[in-house]
Amino acid sequence: MTPPAAAPRRVRRPEWAGRNYVLLTAAAIVTNLGTHGALIAAAFAVLEAGGDGGDVGLVAAARTLPLVLFLLIGGAIADRVPRHRVMVAANALNCLSQAAFAFLVLTGDPQLWQMMLLTGLCGAGQAFFNPAAEGMLLSSVSGEQANRAFALFRMAMHGAAIGGAALGGALIAAVGPGWVLAVDAAAFALAGALRAFLDVSHIAPREPGGGMLSDLREGWREVIGRPWLWSIVLQFSVVVAVVGAAEAVYGPLVAEDELGGAAPWGLALAAFGAGTVGGALVMMRWKPRRLLLAGTLCVFPLALPSAALAVPLPVAGLAAVMFFSGIAIEVFGVSWMTALHQEIPEEKFSRVSAYDWFGSVAMLPLATAVAGPVESLVGRHEALWGCAALVVLVTAAVLFVPDVRHLTRRTHEVAKAEAAALAVSADAEGPAGRLG
Repeated sequence: MTPPAAAPRRVRRPEWAGRNYVLLTAAAIVTNLGTHGALIAAAFAVLEAGGDGGDVGLVAAARTLPLVLFLLIGGAIADRVPRHRVMVAANALNCLSQAAFAFLVLTGDPQLWQMMLLTGLCGAGQAFFNPAAEGMLLSSVSGEQANRAFALFRMAMHGAAIGGAALGGALIAAVGPGWVLAVDAAAFALAGALRAFLDVSHIAPREPGGGMLSDLREGWREVIGRPWLWSIVLQFSVVVAVVGAAEAVYGPLVAEDELGGAAPWGLALAAFGAGTVGGALVMMRWKPRRLLLAGTLCVFPLALPSAALAVPLPVAGLAAVMFFSGIAIEVFGVSWMTALHQEIPEEKFSRVSAYDWFGSVAMLPLATAVAGPVESLVGRHEALWGCAALVVLVTAAVLFVPDVRHLTRRTHEVAKAEAAALAVSADAEGPAGRLG
């Protein structure tokens, strides 16, 4: 007698991968696949329309400037209304602006001001989306597996970014930048549809506040009252600026003049992307007890790519350095998200995230703008060594902040011990102590 066929085993999601987490991860994969191809497509659309490198820079700046200007407002709104509505509205704006950009490229002769306007709308959408998305992700995870959840999310996001850039480059060569922009518009539409199904019933309704400025002041007090938070935000305002200048301005120039062209630089950037995926894999298993100490120590390797370009190292060495720095920044990124999730009240996630984002990107446009004049003034290699030195100096300075060195991962056992200590303290104080 033939034994009955075994029933297929049902794949069970981990407990920490709830419905919202799965939807957020799926939507992030979709948007990163589209957006990273579209960033390349926008540059080629400008060049095909007769623009030069300066015009490409203007279009890129047109995207960054609204992002900086509206981030804090976006964070305040995301803590005032349901976050998923902000995310869907931002995705709708990005969809429409990218669709219009694609239409102009496919059907006519787009003007520079039109491309700047449409990419500016896209940047404004991201300013409202980013704080809401980070707040929603932080609120979708609970318990001691937050570290693993954030690592998997970031791994999926970075993997999609690598794939999106590769696919976008291939599609631009095959069918032109207009169709890649159209694909990005469709990706925003699909991602917005997924995010519309997010469940926010577990989030307590927000109490009516005193207005936008009051909300922003409350978020600022949350940041400034935590030395570990504002010190690392300040640190990254410098780190992101100098690393961005090195990668956006000096890296392509070194590659062109000393490494053999664009292909070696593309390989180095791909190695960095692969490193971020590897770093997320590491953080799926590793849970450093001192979150910010481990994360901050892993910021020092971000000085290595600038130093490697200053030498310059051969292509294989540069790729190895970029891969290692990608791993290191992911260790910081997951540790940072875990610290925010652990220490910041849920109702203030988006405002704190907005100040974090603002600090990270505020100096980037200035740094990329002055990179050329600094090179003319002191020389390219000296400028790159300066970038590396600044990363080391500001990171070392942050280690002097006691909270950065001592902030500890709060396990279930630690949380129980803290609750017991608070209860004992309250009993010891008595009614007079609690009133006083």
